[in-house]
Amino acid sequence: MSKDKHDNDKKEKNLSKQRYFDELEKLQIELVKMQQWIKTTGYRAIVLFEGRDAAGKGGAIKRITQVCNPRIVKVVALPAPTERETTQWYFQRYVTHLPAAGEMILFDRSWYNRAGVERVMGFCTETQLQEFLRSCPEFERMLVRSGIKLIKYWFSVSDEEQEKRFQARLEDPTKRWKLSPMDLESRSRWIEYSKAKDDMFAHTDIKQAPWYSVDSDNKRKARLNVIHHLLSQIPYEDLTPEPIELPPRQDHTGYVRPPITDQTFVPEIY
Repeated sequence: MSKDKHDNDKKEKNLSKQRYFDELEKLQIELVKMQQWIKTTGYRAIVLFEGRDAAGKGGAIKRITQVCNPRIVKVVALPAPTERETTQWYFQRYVTHLPAAGEMILFDRSWYNRAGVERVMGFCTETQLQEFLRSCPEFERMLVRSGIKLIKYWFSVSDEEQEKRFQARLEDPTKRWKLSPMDLESRSRWIEYSKAKDDMFAHTDIKQAPWYSVDSDNKRKARLNVIHHLLSQIPYEDLTPEPIELPPRQDHTGYVRPPITDQTFVPEIY
């Protein structure tokens, strides 16, 4: 095999930037169609994004919401529970964010915190954990029976790739905030997180709402694969409105614009 052909094959395997953006544009057009169908039909959907730190969940969510109306496709990323919330029924603070008609909710981490970080870091008791593993499947079955589509993604990343991304975040001042003390602590508990994930899957990978694993060592491929799969899970139709014709602007007759000197402008630094 010639060097040029080998390089081309390797580039195709790694997904070139141009092809990535071409495919992303096609998929995002479909996302807009899906959004319109959800709004029109009153469909309700929940999409959970779970996985390792730096696995690419946030990047996938951004590419989905980039072209969507935030009033229809909403992102929920809850902080650590307050002291009051820790005394509530575990699912209570998530229930308030469930979708109404015509909404899709994207959970950037979800109630599965209990089966992951809370378990590994000792933030919940063994009794609380076992109760979660028992009640979570029933909670999700209730959501599905109520007519909500529930889709669950687990972003899987190798320890080598995670290490690269952690190092990249340390070097990039615009991404350094992504490395929390919890993220750093997770590095030393890789196997514990793996065991927790396996146990979580064993209890919650149910027929009504199965887990879909995403190989996210290649971020571009992971984003495209997730969006493509998400679109396949929603039975949307193309309800694109007819072309819009802009009405003529109102006549300026009788209107006198105030002096431009009366306005305060942002300094033109650039």
